[in-house]
Amino acid sequence: MERKKIVVLTGAGISAESGINTFRDAGGLWEGHDVMEVASPQGWAKDMDLVLEFYNLRRQQLKEVTFNEGHAALVELEKHHDVIVITQNVDDLHERAGSKKVIHLHGELKKIRSVEDENLITITEDNIKRGDLALDGHQLRPHIVWFGEMVPMLDTASKELLDADVVIIIGTSMQVYPAAGLVAYAPS
Repeated sequence: MERKKIVVLTGAGISAESGINTFRDAGGLWEGHDVMEVASPQGWAKDMDLVLEFYNLRRQQLKEVTFNEGHAALVELEKHHDVIVITQNVDDLHERAGSKKVIHLHGELKKIRSVEDENLITITEDNIKRGDLALDGHQLRPHIVWFGEMVPMLDTASKELLDADVVIIIGTSMQVYPAAGLVAYAPS
């Protein structure tokens, strides 16, 4: 069988099977929080402690969950094809399952960065709090793309789609832009 380049676009649905709530569900992750309170620069400016605690809880939840059969199936697919996973998820379940090429569009929970230099990134499983500083002396924040912020990996992701032989979409309604626009880069 000929090896194909397969680009897989994943969203919250693939991680829901692992016990990670999706914010769009009725019992969703952000229930009780207006999305702009915990996932926007405005929310950060208004209540940094709330935002830090919100992502600290998400980071701790990662320690309690594991990848599922959907993640594992993509790793199995890698044995036969060139697979690139482009995920809207901020968890690390694709990597834990063994996927080798993962592009995180919306950031990663296990990464934190300086509020001043988005390229000054550190990996952590620990909680962060007000007063925790990056190497440049500025406050640390979650390495998450919030509403209203640029999606730095969008260009990288769109280039992967340009010469894809197959595109698979798993666990996403493809309703959130700019991620939803990625399918336009795939060949007919």
